[in-house]
Amino acid sequence: MVEVTVTPQSSLADRPVQVQVRGLSPSQLVTLRASLTDEQGECFQARAFFRADSTGEVDPGCHAALGGSYAGVCPMGLFWFLQPDTLFRRLIKRDVAGSPFLVRLEVFDGLCLVTAPREQPLASCEAERWYVAPGVQRAPIREGRVRGALFLPP
Repeated sequence: MVEVTVTPQSSLADRPVQVQVRGLSPSQLVTLRASLTDEQGECFQARAFFRADSTGEVDPGCHAALGGSYAGVCPMGLFWFLQPDTLFRRLIKRDVAGSPFLVRLEVFDGLCLVTAPREQPLASCEAERWYVAPGVQRAPIREGRVRGALFLPP
């Protein structure tokens, strides 16, 4: 049975995570895709093609991506190379304290350049990417023409 995991499952957006796929056939060619929908409903995606090692595992931190959104060894590549489905959109988090970005990670058999709605992944999981740590307080700043927010640690 194929399994994809992200460790830790919940983390701050600037912290590295480890993505691993297990249960593949040795030398199996797979597509690993990350996707998220922002607060405006815009979809962002990144994908990378990998060949499983002799034990049937893929780890973007150890194994080189053969192509896709990036190539080579890049542990956070699927998160760093997220691109909008609609041109000229930017990934912006407005509600930084209230909710995380939910990044869905999926593994597909073979090379998947475009994922059709009927295509089922071999495995999937979700990662929470928070922008504010637990216990941090947000204080709005309004002084003259200055507008901003002060984030105070616990």
